[in-house]
Amino acid sequence: MFEEIDRYPLCELLQDRFGLPFPPACLRGDWQRLGPDRKAPVQALADRYRDEPYALLTAGQYMAFERAGDRRAMEVPYFQRRRKLIAALMGACVGDAPEEDMDIVVDGIWLICEETSWVISAHNGGELDGVQKRRLMPLPDPERPYVDLFAAQTAMILSMTCYLLSDALDDISPLIRRRVRHEVERRVLIPFETRSDFWWMGLIRRDMCNWTPWIASNVAVAACTFVRDRLRLCEVLEKCCRLIDRYLDTVPGDGGCAEGVGYFGMAAGAVLDFWQLMEQQLGDRRFGRPEKLARMMRFPLDMWLGGDWFANFGDCDARARVPGERLQYAGKRLKLPELVAFGARFRGDPTDAISDTPDLWRLMNSLKTPPRDPGEIEPPESAWLENLQIRRLTRGGATLACKGGVNAGSHSHIDCGGFIYFAEGEVQIADAGNMTYTRKTFSGQRDRLWNIRSKYHSVPVIGPWEQASGESYRARDVACRSDGLELDIAGAYPEAAGVRALKRRFALGQDGALALRDQIRLNAPMPVTETLMLRHEPRVAAGLVRSGAVDISFDPAAAVEIEEIPVTDPRMASSFPGSLWRAALTWPAGAEHDIEITIGRHPHE
Repeated sequence: MFEEIDRYPLCELLQDRFGLPFPPACLRGDWQRLGPDRKAPVQALADRYRDEPYALLTAGQYMAFERAGDRRAMEVPYFQRRRKLIAALMGACVGDAPEEDMDIVVDGIWLICEETSWVISAHNGGELDGVQKRRLMPLPDPERPYVDLFAAQTAMILSMTCYLLSDALDDISPLIRRRVRHEVERRVLIPFETRSDFWWMGLIRRDMCNWTPWIASNVAVAACTFVRDRLRLCEVLEKCCRLIDRYLDTVPGDGGCAEGVGYFGMAAGAVLDFWQLMEQQLGDRRFGRPEKLARMMRFPLDMWLGGDWFANFGDCDARARVPGERLQYAGKRLKLPELVAFGARFRGDPTDAISDTPDLWRLMNSLKTPPRDPGEIEPPESAWLENLQIRRLTRGGATLACKGGVNAGSHSHIDCGGFIYFAEGEVQIADAGNMTYTRKTFSGQRDRLWNIRSKYHSVPVIGPWEQASGESYRARDVACRSDGLELDIAGAYPEAAGVRALKRRFALGQDGALALRDQIRLNAPMPVTETLMLRHEPRVAAGLVRSGAVDISFDPAAAVEIEEIPVTDPRMASSFPGSLWRAALTWPAGAEHDIEITIGRHPHE
């Protein structure tokens, strides 16, 4: 996408466009002209954080990840500091008495500059990645600055703060901005410029992910703020272009995000951030209409089930947060009116941009872009992502989302052939999705987490055998059909299971009823258990399970066991408060199984 930049003299195109496309706080009139729908939330943010002290960040909190696998011990205070700084920045920009927030801004800047490292504890030691196994250290080494997601994002936050409050900070002391520039250079810009061995750069490893565009887009913002040598700025931006193009080469042709809708903002959304920044820096230089980017931007719309629910395969929340303003901007820029409306539907207020990992660039763009009425918008009737092998189809008031794919990838689950059934405004047959990350999440123990295992996805268990994890465990002969999907998932099971064929067929009728059929051929007789992950507590009768708004019909010869799974993880509970239920329908041992299950809607009682 950005390879064409080599055909132009970037140094000349930049001209004198140093800085960012936002008004500094000293232009009070620009800030006061914000509409109340944008000004009120950021003013409330400033008021809410004003009397909350900056969090203490200790060595013990940092070491909690290596000692106990606890990420939150360090990340909660780490992100609180950045949110409070942004809140005070907003108070200084929109408040009636901005000087009240300036000392809070300076305190935040100084505290963050005094941190030994801007790298979160879960990523510490990442500079040792490569051909060797990653070796995590309990504490960061200030002599070996590493650039992870949040070191880059911190550089962006501090750089933008200095840009927006340059005059006010210099009135207090010119040392403040000088200190920030020094720390941004030392911790982020110089390592980015001089190193080529960070794994996310794509030279040592080819399995690139959201890290690449997320880091590159934040580095670019910091560079456009602080680098005043035009030739050096060109070199930084050209490196960002190369890295993001390298990442785009790994994105499938269907534009889907293998990490799920929940990671869209950090992956495709970060590409959009960089694209927007480059076009602003280069004036009238545009990169045309990249078709792959358009497909990438459509991914959340294609995965939308209705309401605030999404098809959430992998490490994704069922009620995923999507950056509405970014999608609205993308739709306008790419001339996709349905994406404009979809983005407007999910905009929320500007402070949503800092509710997870604080993103000042997104917040500022949300303030800059007026909201609009989304009008009437519904999920597209049909979507097929042929590379990810995800099918979504709406008929008769119900929506089916199902997948083939492969049981491999840092954010994938063991779920070839899994599906979600959505009706009556909510998920009825669920994918449990994501939980709060710990050390175990991205370790050799990942497959032991219950929400990762195939036993807790709506796929068959063959005797004692669940699906296996790895590149070789994948769906075969996947065919999109007008009424659903057909595939063979025998290859998702270990050889010891003796599965010769497992042809699965999803057919969604015009009345919204789903017919699920599994034709299973085994080397030796074994029982087969069909798993259904239910959102609502089921009631069981012979050949029938009723759960929420669905009736599930099957051969009465199958035995039924129900397992309640209390949702105790706070992240999962944001989508599924209370409990999920695993319905295990088990057919007696046999070498051949032809199983039919019908899932039909019924109104809430």
